[in-house]
Amino acid sequence: MFDTLSDRLASTFKNLRGKGRLSEADIDATAREIRIALLEADVALPVVRAFIKQVKERASGSEVSQALNPAQQVIKIVNEELVGILGGETRRLRFAKTPPTVIMLAGLQGAGKTTLAGKLGRWLKAQGHAPLLVACDLQRPNAVNQLAVVAERAGVAIYAPEPGNGTGDPVQVAKGSIEYARGKQHDVVIVDTAGRLGIDQELMQQAADIRDAVSPDEILFIVDAMIGQDAVNTAEAFRDGVGFDGVVLSKLDGDARGGAALSIAHVTGKQIMFASNGEKLDDFDAFHPDRMASRILGMGDMLSLIEKAEQTFSQAEAEKMAAKLAKGPKEFTLDDFLAQMEQVRKMGSISKLLGMLPGMGQMKEQINNLDEREVDRTAAIIKSMTPAERQEPTIINGSRRARIAKGSGVDVSMVKNLVERFFEARKMMSKMAQGGGMPGMPGMPGMGGGAARKKKQVKQAKGKRKSGNPMKRKAEEEAAAARREAAQAGNPLGLPQGNEAPQNFELPEEFKKFMG
Repeated sequence: MFDTLSDRLASTFKNLRGKGRLSEADIDATAREIRIALLEADVALPVVRAFIKQVKERASGSEVSQALNPAQQVIKIVNEELVGILGGETRRLRFAKTPPTVIMLAGLQGAGKTTLAGKLGRWLKAQGHAPLLVACDLQRPNAVNQLAVVAERAGVAIYAPEPGNGTGDPVQVAKGSIEYARGKQHDVVIVDTAGRLGIDQELMQQAADIRDAVSPDEILFIVDAMIGQDAVNTAEAFRDGVGFDGVVLSKLDGDARGGAALSIAHVTGKQIMFASNGEKLDDFDAFHPDRMASRILGMGDMLSLIEKAEQTFSQAEAEKMAAKLAKGPKEFTLDDFLAQMEQVRKMGSISKLLGMLPGMGQMKEQINNLDEREVDRTAAIIKSMTPAERQEPTIINGSRRARIAKGSGVDVSMVKNLVERFFEARKMMSKMAQGGGMPGMPGMPGMGGGAARKKKQVKQAKGKRKSGNPMKRKAEEEAAAARREAAQAGNPLGLPQGNEAPQNFELPEEFKKFMG
């Protein structure tokens, strides 16, 4: 959703890099580019004005002028201000001192309330709670049936005494759910209410009546992130008419410009608490302003990636696998490879996981074109092998490859490539497990490539031969001493000067984004 904004901001900051000092013109030009980028992303005008004002004030002060790297300091300022307009600190759910905690969902029709009720229920269940979904949307056709299906998929209970489809009293259903939850030992009640195509008096009145009947601990307003500025207007109207405590953004995986997400917290004064970024029930999590700002600026979201890994991977299994790899490469089999691959798949979409890595903004096109089915094909190939072939892939000859290819519905070349890639991966993983570092990364401690580097250094050293002529050799030594003295005079630390100075070194493209 924020791809266009991320690209514009990245190109804006690229123009600042390499400048030892920023002039007023530089700051004005940067502010102008950021303003255009935010407006194109459909961010509300008052939010853009407040944001640009803060950035310009901080960028013009000593915070940047005295910085060692002014460009990076400006990026830091933009990051902090983005976190500010997204709500600042992460807002957690407030739970009642005496259960059940009542959470009321509200919003327009089509915002995704019913599906989100299931996602929230599943998320709370994973946190150790026993949620109950309550069907109070008795207006929309089949809304009650939809909630029942969603509850079953999420593995949570549902309270739906009325069939809906225009019949029943939602206020009475909401009241009855509290006693039902107490009797069945549910500590969280999630009330799914009816919506309308637009804000009207009937919607406001029904929401207010349900609110008064159950006295919810949290009222969450569901906002469709794809409808732009109208989402902010709707949120303001609902805040003034009924009130709410937090915002949930749905459909964050859409291709809209995403300005609502950057505007709503600042305009309404209510923080975004959750975000839904997909159709699956697992595509839902708490909203972290700092992590979202980091994603927008192309810095990735390693904390969310680590959390997903911790939720998916067992510590005991990880230790067992590390011990197996430390014994030697042959201990790691295709069965282990398949198990690891399936664990990664449980974390969610591969392209979304790659998008959380820092610097992956430069590879958006490749990530977007990634074929998720490749993982399924690889799994099919491995499952078409015999137990002996999985344990020892070296026995896979031409006839075996043909049989495996036929069983998994792929070409023979794909089977051959998979086995070859497995051997390479096994060798690398075993070396890393034994402390050898990652091969092919010269110049970094513990990252391999040392032997080749030393060989190259020895070769270079041998190449610097001294002249056999005593007079010529003496002249060379005097010239070298003069160069050292000149360097010491111009630089008290004796660091290289001119073309050899560190600031003149050219960094690889993938590092420039982070190193300035």
